[in-house]
Amino acid sequence: MWEQRYGLLEPRRTATNIRYYSGEDLKKLLNVAMLLSNGHKISKVAQMGQQSLNEAVMRVQQEGGTHEAYLNMLKISMLNYDEALFRNVSRAYVEANGFSRTVQELYLPFLSQVGVLWLTDAICPANEHFISHLLRQTLYAQVDRMEVPTAEADAPLHVLYLPELEIHDISLLFVHYLLVAAGKRSIFLGSSVPFEDLMEMGKQFPLVHFVSYCTTVPSTTGVNAYLDQIERHFAGTPHTFSLGGKMFESAESTGVASVYGDGAGLASAILSGGDMAEAFKN
Repeated sequence: MWEQRYGLLEPRRTATNIRYYSGEDLKKLLNVAMLLSNGHKISKVAQMGQQSLNEAVMRVQQEGGTHEAYLNMLKISMLNYDEALFRNVSRAYVEANGFSRTVQELYLPFLSQVGVLWLTDAICPANEHFISHLLRQTLYAQVDRMEVPTAEADAPLHVLYLPELEIHDISLLFVHYLLVAAGKRSIFLGSSVPFEDLMEMGKQFPLVHFVSYCTTVPSTTGVNAYLDQIERHFAGTPHTFSLGGKMFESAESTGVASVYGDGAGLASAILSGGDMAEAFKN
């Protein structure tokens, strides 16, 4: 309708007459969406040239735009490979809301939208790698500023890991940040950790609580086999597992491993606080 009524876009067409849109089209639509969410009318926005559109978007940003405006600015930073814009948007949100809320309200919903853009081929792998690197960089920097919790040698140790071939670690890194902020002992091993390494840590420490939040591995059909593997090697030990992710929705907890179909249940269980579960509702 925007194309026909307002001439907002001029999409190209394939040989079979199917519309397709460029990266520049997507950036323009994100800017338009931001202005509309801040009270502008489509009839006025459609008449703006590119420079006027950019100036209007900058005014919205400077005036402290809506939550949707912040999300759109993150998308634009990803599409333009603009680290300065990412930092400016993040800094503004942190100053207004604090870091934990920034991750909960901005970063995690943004990652969900990035997933949709990825599935619809609206972004390329380089876009996703660029923005994922910046998010990890931000989380690592935040953790690095915090004091390392001290605890008795026999206090529970949280070991955060992802199974072999699982590489999506940003949500798990946020759990690490929350644990450190709560004064709990936490070791972050990151992605694609061999199962044998978990067994070695179980030998080295008296009480380990292993935590994993999975996106693609294990597969839905491989969940029970993975739980069986944990049970075989850790049954009879003081060690426990908390595993979260959609693949665990239909699985049942075992004597060693507690499973959660979403991140909210996982976060609530290991952090002993319902407020922390809000971090994963998106």
